[in-house]
Amino acid sequence: MSADAVRLEREIARRRTFAIVSHPDAGKTTLTEKLLLLGGAVQTAGAVKARRSQVHATSDWMEIEKQRGISTTTSVMTFDYRGHRLNLLDTPGHADFSEDTYRTLAAVDAAVLLVDAAKGVEAQTKKLFKVCAERELPTFLFVNKMDRFGRAPLEVLDEVESVLGIRTTAVNWPVGAGPRFRGVFDRRRRLFHTYADTDHGQKVGTVTVGQVDDPSFIEHVGDEEHAELVESLELLDVAGEALDEQQVLAGKLAPSFFGSALTNFGVDLLLDAVIDLAPPPSGALTDELELPASDPRFTGLIFKIQANMNPKHRDRLAFLRVVSGRYEPGLSVTLTPRGKKARLSEARSVMASKRETATEAFPGDVVGLFDPGLYRVGDTVTTDANIHLPGMPFFPPEQFAVARVHDFGKRKAFQKGLDQLAEEGAIQVFEDVSRGGRDPVLAAVGQLQFDVFSFRLESEYGVTVKLEPRDYVAARWILSEFEEGELPEGIGWGRVCVSRSATILNCGSLEGQEFSSLRLPAGAPYRTKSD
Repeated sequence: MSADAVRLEREIARRRTFAIVSHPDAGKTTLTEKLLLLGGAVQTAGAVKARRSQVHATSDWMEIEKQRGISTTTSVMTFDYRGHRLNLLDTPGHADFSEDTYRTLAAVDAAVLLVDAAKGVEAQTKKLFKVCAERELPTFLFVNKMDRFGRAPLEVLDEVESVLGIRTTAVNWPVGAGPRFRGVFDRRRRLFHTYADTDHGQKVGTVTVGQVDDPSFIEHVGDEEHAELVESLELLDVAGEALDEQQVLAGKLAPSFFGSALTNFGVDLLLDAVIDLAPPPSGALTDELELPASDPRFTGLIFKIQANMNPKHRDRLAFLRVVSGRYEPGLSVTLTPRGKKARLSEARSVMASKRETATEAFPGDVVGLFDPGLYRVGDTVTTDANIHLPGMPFFPPEQFAVARVHDFGKRKAFQKGLDQLAEEGAIQVFEDVSRGGRDPVLAAVGQLQFDVFSFRLESEYGVTVKLEPRDYVAARWILSEFEEGELPEGIGWGRVCVSRSATILNCGSLEGQEFSSLRLPAGAPYRTKSD
């Protein structure tokens, strides 16, 4: 084996690429911030809803995220921990941004599913886990907010198993709960962990470990909590699911952790387990394609495009997950299946909105490519034009609105913002024949996408837009670029053609309104609403 091949294998083995998913307000961004803190990527953990004296969460870098205290776009963060290179993707929890989250899950090797100890399995948790299960992603469960009053630990695990249909194994166990939450017991190493000096969760603090029968430990937690812990551990040892690494890798068994992201309790054990139990990058292994990560041919997948990460420069990055081979500057690649040629002159390693030049990248790494309008979500970027990775999902919209700009001097800026934000996949664009295409019709999965679009259009492009809701419905997607398919009664499509930038669908009446075209990324797997 050559020296390059040996190094490639070594770099693959030390990488972990995972996403954090949850229902909104379960503490996902707070957990992300504490993982970055443990990895030394930040020195002080930020707050999701920050006071003036605090810093904002690193992953919530957009101004609207800082103001609302929510995540509206996937953030990519790369850092080192225990000699491993970790690529962490913090996804939006809100249902309106599910499409962004779904695409992100196609670019990771494992997922951390976050559950609120009081609320248990919520609606968005079910949807996101379904995607994890379909992809057979190894999934780690973190039951958060144990420092607040909530459900009993066994009750939470029972609900996860019954509702989500995945078996769980408790890797750590909480000692106390609510105001009496004292720490966690590591069942793998049979040690109790207590945490102190975290400065309200902003610092790593000190971790004290000890045996469960240490007098100092019993004094610290109290006789009642100690007795409950001993009883729970005996029950888990006898009746609990054993930790089977093969079942974890198959996505059939979820290693489960209890803790508090806010106070840093138990977060270190979760991160240790991701390194120990999550798989390294495996490449692309499907029925149609066998491409191991160690294949020397460079191949990557564009799973996200983000405009204006630096608003002063109006830049745009295409996020690429390296699937096989090694990236180095100057690679000549083909974008399949479109056949476009490109030269990868420069890539960026990413920490939320901060970028540094990447001189190389290996399978599992996520890098940003400067995008002059060349890349599309779902593109395979490869040195071998015969390789084509599975594409990204595109979902039918559920809400529509006409976008009106009354300041005609802003029309050019509006069109630029519309084009760039649409190419991110955040919104979709129709044109109304009756108005000559002057006021486009925007389509989205949910109202919050419209709110973010309006905010970003004003803050990043200086354009104020008025959105007027319309009661349209998405009648049907085309099944492929040239296939019209069977349509509902009363709905007729015209011809289908492909332009340089998008698939253009000329159609007739749609709920009583005339449209000339539907602009969506070319080559996307469009589906009917019933699919």
